[in-house]
Amino acid sequence: MQRPTARATAAFGTGIADSNVTNATNTNGTWSSNGSGSQATNHRRTSLSSFPSSRSPSAMSRHSRRPSRSPNPPMIDTNRTSDPSSTSKTPSSGVSSQHSSLLASRRYNPDAHPQRKLRSQYPRGDVENHVEYILVASFDIDKGPIMEHQFPVAITGDEHMLAELMLPDQAHVRNQDWTIFFLHKDTSQEEEEAELKEERRQRRQRRKDRAAGLLGPDDPDAKEDAADAELDGDSTAEESDESEPEGGEGPPLIYVLNLVNTKQDKTAKRGAVVKAMAICTRHPFLHIYKPLLLLALEEYFKSPHPATLALLYDAVNTMDLSLMPRLSLLERILLQASDNKDLFVEKFEQMIQMRMAEDRGEAPVDVLALAESPERRVDLTRNGTKAHVQAHSQYSVPRDTHEFETRVMYNGIPIPIKVPVAVSPETVGDFSLIKLIQTFSETHAKSPQPFTLHAHLTTSGSSTHPIIVLVNAMLTQKRVIFLGHNRPSGEVAEAVLAACALASGGILRGFTRHAFPYTDLSKIDDLLKVPGFIAGVTNPTFENHPEWWDVLCDLPTGRMKISNKIEPAPLTEGMANFMQQNPAYANLANAASTNLSVPGDPTGDQAFMADVLRSIAARHGEGVIRTKWRDWVEKFTRISAAFEEGVYGASALYIGVEEAEPGNDNISGHGYVWSDDTSRLKEMAGGVSRIEGWRNTRSYFSFKQDLGQLYTFRPLKSLDLHHLHDRLRMTKLTPVASREIYIALSKYTHSYDEICQLLTVAPESHAGLFYIALGLFHKDKDVRTKVVDLLERISEHEAGRHWWKGLSRFEKLAYVRIKRELQGGDLAGKADIGNGDGRGNSGMMVDRRIS
Repeated sequence: MQRPTARATAAFGTGIADSNVTNATNTNGTWSSNGSGSQATNHRRTSLSSFPSSRSPSAMSRHSRRPSRSPNPPMIDTNRTSDPSSTSKTPSSGVSSQHSSLLASRRYNPDAHPQRKLRSQYPRGDVENHVEYILVASFDIDKGPIMEHQFPVAITGDEHMLAELMLPDQAHVRNQDWTIFFLHKDTSQEEEEAELKEERRQRRQRRKDRAAGLLGPDDPDAKEDAADAELDGDSTAEESDESEPEGGEGPPLIYVLNLVNTKQDKTAKRGAVVKAMAICTRHPFLHIYKPLLLLALEEYFKSPHPATLALLYDAVNTMDLSLMPRLSLLERILLQASDNKDLFVEKFEQMIQMRMAEDRGEAPVDVLALAESPERRVDLTRNGTKAHVQAHSQYSVPRDTHEFETRVMYNGIPIPIKVPVAVSPETVGDFSLIKLIQTFSETHAKSPQPFTLHAHLTTSGSSTHPIIVLVNAMLTQKRVIFLGHNRPSGEVAEAVLAACALASGGILRGFTRHAFPYTDLSKIDDLLKVPGFIAGVTNPTFENHPEWWDVLCDLPTGRMKISNKIEPAPLTEGMANFMQQNPAYANLANAASTNLSVPGDPTGDQAFMADVLRSIAARHGEGVIRTKWRDWVEKFTRISAAFEEGVYGASALYIGVEEAEPGNDNISGHGYVWSDDTSRLKEMAGGVSRIEGWRNTRSYFSFKQDLGQLYTFRPLKSLDLHHLHDRLRMTKLTPVASREIYIALSKYTHSYDEICQLLTVAPESHAGLFYIALGLFHKDKDVRTKVVDLLERISEHEAGRHWWKGLSRFEKLAYVRIKRELQGGDLAGKADIGNGDGRGNSGMMVDRRIS
């Protein structure tokens, strides 16, 4: 491949020609992921910037690039064993720790499993790397921050910018510090890749049409398509990517994890040597590389040569993730919302079974058959168990399906790595929402200080909780600064990443692309050009310039400030219409920007924060807190859609569809559900300013775009399952109304994806199947029969069987009683109840004992 002309991008998007940037490895060559040598000229030199492009999102490519793939995996040393009697951190649990799918065969039900073939997230043999670049910078007493090496090639012309980001302020006063920053790719290269991807998609579609007889043999593109078929390779994986668009405002970000170390050295001018090493990757879970960076930077101090970087580059790019299954969007939502460590374990078993078939040299047709036949099982062991250790198994099922366990061999040392299987949008790195919430909640609880009133921010008046102020600021695209004076830069970076995840809830986008986990005073001019930025700084000068920010979050003191220079919220058409339509709630709608006292908690934010703090005090864990915030963001978007429909007559956040049963008002509704009309108007009035502020932001337009794209691939479009389930959960229904809902749920929920969609609106954190199972006690026998059928399908579902286990003993007894009545007592003495996975003759998954 001919190397393109090198074009660098300055720190803030200004293109400059730089033909003099040297590459430390140009003369030595580079190493590919499979260990073979390749010349540096084979790498495309990418133009990157620490600030986003000034082009509008609408002008950027709408095509999202596929995630990077796994290269050829390393050979696994099957002779490496562990002594069961040694001091292992993971206790052996024997059979009891094995998942039931490892112990018992099941009757195959095609609707209990997905129809699409199982694929790997990072297929074996793909050429794209996990880590694209490795950087090393150091501090020179005369020159300041300098870039020592960029491996395998230089990625930008402005080396000084990268060196400054890698060596944060006051780095020399600490032995170690971590920083994270993002680099933005040049849009021209992304557009070229999008065009190529679109051409491949069109060729695949023509081949499908030709196979279906829609195109004749004299089609002028037939020969060209046949010639390109081999170049396209296995397109099924890419088609599965396209089936669920991920959205995007532009080219994918390059995530940079940076480690700074200070070594005391009396021979140095300042008595110390400061060096930093950074890994550049497209993986948002970049925290998995921390142990490798620690070892590599220590090695670089001993041997500061490009070969040291090549060793690290080879190690991380031979990490094998090919046994990590690709989950659909609904499956990812279910996995993230559940704490069950066995959820979707069948997919991991199936991936291993396919790999073992490949290792045995079976024909590709047989391997593909395994991808479509999840009922076939082999004897597998669970990672970390005594059985796995004694069997010296090469492959094992992970202990927790939320994380894929692998290892990286670096310098002869096996480094265990845990990669998240499902990653939410706007989730970057390893942060703690609990830590962020506690930082500002504790100070507020001990000594509350009133906030300066602002309609978008203080939705509960001057005493609004600071975390709600922060989320409101990000939703309404305000400029947010996290200040950590005399704190490590890694601490402010973690706070910025946590704030992005908090406001996103795994649903909204548009935050991380305009986030700067760490920046410094020298970049303030370019920072102020970015609307609605979220930045982390350590320089106290920022606090003295309120014109630079709208909300300042002081980490050392735990205080939050609203700038006195912030622009006031304008009176919008939506707010004026709402107050005109509902004059009785006009004062409540204006309470956020006035000193009027607000009775009660109209928005529900105070009760929500109290619930979150109770969960933190009870040590419920990070996963529970993230789930609560996802629910809060989802509720906010649904209330916003209801507000738009009420005020403007229609909502861009709802796509009207043909009703499943026209004229049946009991199942034709959609949107958020309130217990009564007064509650609806009160909650809308309390949040009207926040909603109107959000409607003109990046995250709103991105969310609207995502809804339009994802709607196409939603399995059940004619019913709003969330609305129907909320009616069962939150309202008092007549027997007739509840009858229609239960029958509709049973009638229209059959396939694997439809049941997944139903489970997403009935998460385990919201009592799971409890409200659906209440239909077992309906007065109408036909309803009870339909609910039994629905629960039977759910119990055989890969994910639904875990929801079934969560039902109470009382509801399971009711289920078995109804089954006995329907089958004339055939189940008597044959169906047991408990927590196992045994089945009666009906094929129903029931438990082995009552407990």
